[in-house]
Amino acid sequence: MRTIRLEDVKKVRMAMEGAEGVFKQVPISKEDGSPSFCFRVFTIEPNGHTPYHSHDFEHLNYVINGQGVLVDAEGVKHPIKAGEFALILPNEKHQFQNMSETDPFVIICAVPNEYE
Repeated sequence: MRTIRLEDVKKVRMAMEGAEGVFKQVPISKEDGSPSFCFRVFTIEPNGHTPYHSHDFEHLNYVINGQGVLVDAEGVKHPIKAGEFALILPNEKHQFQNMSETDPFVIICAVPNEYE
């Protein structure tokens, strides 16, 4: 068993090409003994965004703060805010965007350990 507070997890600027104003924290991963999944937390600064990308596994998301949009494969922007979940299927192109000019947009992203 393991417990940790998010504010005690190191926050690192995301270096992935196409990311703008995104920080990543990894509170739970295989290094903690999790056999299958990794929890990552992304903080997207005002007007920031994740890369517009896809990958061969699903990932599960929960918005813990703020609001933004989830851009789908057709470029349609789906509003999403604190308290809402999103499922992104394997090979589904997507991007999270923070549309706010003042508030951070914070999401939990669960992925298979192999990806992290």
